[in-house]
Amino acid sequence: MNSDLDRDHLSALWQRQYPKGPPVAHELRAAYGDRWVRFHSLPGSKRYPATEDEYAVVLRRYNTVLDELFAGTDVYVITVAWSWEPDGPELPPERHEVHPQGARWTTLTYDDDPDPELHSYTHLYADRRPWRPGTADSILREVADDVLSGVIITDSRLSRIHHPYDGGADVIAANSAERDRIRDSHQDWLPRNPAGL
Repeated sequence: MNSDLDRDHLSALWQRQYPKGPPVAHELRAAYGDRWVRFHSLPGSKRYPATEDEYAVVLRRYNTVLDELFAGTDVYVITVAWSWEPDGPELPPERHEVHPQGARWTTLTYDDDPDPELHSYTHLYADRRPWRPGTADSILREVADDVLSGVIITDSRLSRIHHPYDGGADVIAANSAERDRIRDSHQDWLPRNPAGL
């Protein structure tokens, strides 16, 4: 795993590939809906795994889609922490435990509220590594338990995004044809409601 992160390169690449906004994972679905598909992590759209067998299903589904997107490539693994001060204590502490090689890429400041005590800072950490199934399992397990949120896994050109969340994953494919192919390969994992949620 490479801890040397070229922050300026990654920021410029993000701006070029995703000009509609910052790297806020849950906003990508609306901004790039023509390339988006969602998969659920457990049968019956169950949200949280309760047994080791269910964790195995969750990790298998995450890794299957990730491998289809990123086999044979390097990926950026991006995790998120937040704080009430620019360099204050970060939450959740588990972020550092499962992603210690992540270098701080950027910080997003939320200071629109007139009360300075309600300002917050979202810190994004990234590392670049060769993709292999299982390489991000400790992170994915924390996501499945809703300990970590906002995680993004993307190829080194940022042409595709996998955003795991507690209950599933949003994928932004390289184009709508790729999105359709991936969606059609995993019909049983799709949400049942008409909006695809």
